[in-house]
Amino acid sequence: MTYYLDFEKPIQDLETKIEELKKLSDGSDIDLTQEIKRINKKLKELKTEIFSNLTPWQKTQLARHPERPYTLDYISMILDDFIELHGDRRFGDDPAIVAGIGKIENQSIAIVGHQKGRTIKERIYRNFGQAHPEGYRKALRVMKLAERFSMPIITMIDTPGAFPGIGAEERGQAEAIATNLMEMSLLKTPIISIVIGEGGSGGALALSVADRIFMLEHSIYSVISPEGCAAILWKKSGEVGVEDYARAAEELKLTAQHLKSFGIIDDIIPEPLGGAHREPQEIAKRIKSKIISTIEELKSFPIEELIKERYKKFRKIGSFS
Repeated sequence: MTYYLDFEKPIQDLETKIEELKKLSDGSDIDLTQEIKRINKKLKELKTEIFSNLTPWQKTQLARHPERPYTLDYISMILDDFIELHGDRRFGDDPAIVAGIGKIENQSIAIVGHQKGRTIKERIYRNFGQAHPEGYRKALRVMKLAERFSMPIITMIDTPGAFPGIGAEERGQAEAIATNLMEMSLLKTPIISIVIGEGGSGGALALSVADRIFMLEHSIYSVISPEGCAAILWKKSGEVGVEDYARAAEELKLTAQHLKSFGIIDDIIPEPLGGAHREPQEIAKRIKSKIISTIEELKSFPIEELIKERYKKFRKIGSFS
């Protein structure tokens, strides 16, 4: 059963109508082919209109869509011979981050990404994609392994943020994130980061110090969530609401389109009409193509030049004239 967001209600009505007409046509001699074609055409026009005019808050909802593909979905569709690696060799394993090695078109790579979980049980197991310090240390362990064997690194970002619990803080959450930022900036191998859904705060940044940063068309990447921002800035006597979240999303400039215009990310990967969850195989194909072409581009640079350009890339963020 398809899950529809609030702004997709008109789409839901038409798709329901099409399904009803198909069932009616299958069970009788009535030919409804032309009517179904007419509504399908109207549906496509409606989808185009809605998804080409999404607000930042609507894009935030779409980035969090429960049916959206996650890191493990993309791994199964893009990689061959994937071997998952576990543990940080200091405390334990963190299921909120998936890490391992595999192949794309005979090119060995290391891949690291957040994993939110699909069912309630899995979401609890994965901690809703909010990593503990051992998750970031596991990620760095795999990335340094990739450096040792000259394998390009792919990271997939999809988290509301690093887990802020007491245990995570006691085990050095801030230090683990800071170490990743420093170490990733110096890794002697190409790094590609892709925001596939929600890129929140330091939890996202800890996996995105890369030579190239891409975002899916309807993903978001921000220092704080719209809800958190609204609560800090506009909470008065009452609770903040959806209107405040929408205002915060607009002010944060968190969409792929905003971030491309600011030079924070390098490119946007277009999603199928209706979002990545509508055609997972198609968006996986587009991501794979982007990864392959970018690896070829980055491999043409001497490694010392790559590191120098990576450093300059992040130093210039926030500068203005």
